[in-house]
Amino acid sequence: MRDLFSTARQLLSICWHQNRRKTIVAVTLMIAGAVAAPLTALGLRWLIDAALDGRVADAVSAGVTVAALAVAALTLGHFAHIAHFELSELNVVHMDREIIALANGSPGLAHHERADYADKLTVLRREMQQLRSSLEALLALAGLAVAMVLTAVLLAMVNPFLLLLPLAAVPPLVTGRIAERMVDRAKLATAQDDRVAQRLFQITTDAGPAKELRVFRLQREVLARHRSLWDGVTRRLWRSHQAATLVRTAGQLCFAAGYVVCILLVVRDAAAGRRTVGEVVLSIALAAQVNQQVAAAVAQLQQFQQITNAFVRLNEMRELIDTAEPVAADSEPPTRLSEGIRLRGVEFGYPGAAAPVLRDVDVTLPAGTSVAIVGENGAGKSTLVKLLCGFYQPVRGEILVDGVELRRIPLEQWRSRIAAGFQDFVRFEFLAREAVGVGDLPRITSGPAVSAALGRAQATDVVDRLDHGLETPLGKTLPQGTELSGGQWQKLALGRALMREEPLLLVLDEPTSALDAAAEHALFERYAAQSRELAAKTGAVTVFVSHRFSTVRMADLIIVVADGRIVEAGDHAALVRAGGLYAELYELQAEAYR
Repeated sequence: MRDLFSTARQLLSICWHQNRRKTIVAVTLMIAGAVAAPLTALGLRWLIDAALDGRVADAVSAGVTVAALAVAALTLGHFAHIAHFELSELNVVHMDREIIALANGSPGLAHHERADYADKLTVLRREMQQLRSSLEALLALAGLAVAMVLTAVLLAMVNPFLLLLPLAAVPPLVTGRIAERMVDRAKLATAQDDRVAQRLFQITTDAGPAKELRVFRLQREVLARHRSLWDGVTRRLWRSHQAATLVRTAGQLCFAAGYVVCILLVVRDAAAGRRTVGEVVLSIALAAQVNQQVAAAVAQLQQFQQITNAFVRLNEMRELIDTAEPVAADSEPPTRLSEGIRLRGVEFGYPGAAAPVLRDVDVTLPAGTSVAIVGENGAGKSTLVKLLCGFYQPVRGEILVDGVELRRIPLEQWRSRIAAGFQDFVRFEFLAREAVGVGDLPRITSGPAVSAALGRAQATDVVDRLDHGLETPLGKTLPQGTELSGGQWQKLALGRALMREEPLLLVLDEPTSALDAAAEHALFERYAAQSRELAAKTGAVTVFVSHRFSTVRMADLIIVVADGRIVEAGDHAALVRAGGLYAELYELQAEAYR
């Protein structure tokens, strides 16, 4: 119950922040509409008693009052809908923004690796769709609460024993809460299969996978897996809903028994002459309303419980996401690197992983050098890059920037001195200028700055082919958007990575995976030249990850990663002479080109 009240406060607070006037109007109209129903029953008693006593004027007044109250009971809720409908839409947008801010509010990415986070997010995204109806449920519950109090007072005026009738409403409310928890547990238990099924649906409806689905004749296989997952999810949810229905029915039967007893009490008093006909009608009408109020309260509580679960889950997600920096950040990034970046005794493992991904990493990336990281798939290359960017903190060891521990540098400041291109680059469906310019937000509107970055990335040919150059909308999201090939998208991502002109660290993690070998070699020659330019400006370290050894050989320092450890480090000539893993991999790849 405490969660329900907490959710009500949060929801009303959001509404108040969105629009105070509409919040006041919606609350007032909903409560007034709910109160009009029991007052109508009171007016009926007045009308019937006046008519039976021959008081014509009173009967007419009572009739007019009953008519007005009946109209109010039927219409005020609809007028309230006009006010709270817009509030509900604004609330959905507000909560979407909050979830986005929460998911991106952590300095690191650890929560994205957690299965429990993914499960909660899957259920939360679905439950947040109930936010549109949750405000109506809250307002209806507020109106029902006031109406039920008024109904109890009127019943007590007829017969104090009738106050037991509202108490009979307690079992349905309690069983409703129990039933909702049963359904909620089933939703969370099926969240993983739900998430996989949604992913399969996405695969079957997106343009990208369509080619492989047809070539490998996978349509039926994917459809069968989707059906199997959904059947399992549906069966589990159906069983939980069946059990919940039985629990709710037990509560409703308890109320029905109390309802029958209370009506018999009133009829007995009327037969004995202790009650007027108007009081009998009042009691029957109020008892019927109590039944309706309880049924409505149970239904609205079920609806409101769903959004309550969503708010609870949102708070649980906040606890999963570490939004605090691990230690006091009391240093600033250097203006220019003089020593470089050193990893000393670094160990790191992803949340829930059985073993560390990196162990005993001890290496120095000298200032002003280009560094290539090579190794087989899964060796830990990209993880090493993520640590350098501050996406994760080492479990053991430390990363030093010119002798200062990276933990002590505010991440926002450190990342403002990083430029990066990742293998899983984003396809920003913006204007072409913006898709590149976001790499340096203060200059997103600068056409010359964007063009210069594209030139450094050797990607001007992509923009030259667009109908409106840098002002061309990209992708299918924007009207008249132009779709690009994978290589073209990657070239724009490279331009974005090179927007910042004076970084301390330039990271290129598999930046040319969608390009051919010749194009990649030409690009890396340009990167090598740019690395020397950056070295002269800021002493920057340029780190790139690649599987093609013909390109990494031009790096000043080559780091070979295997099984989470650095097994070799040196320049190309030295590593080839050493005859170790690098020499073996280099020879294998060179043989393929002969």
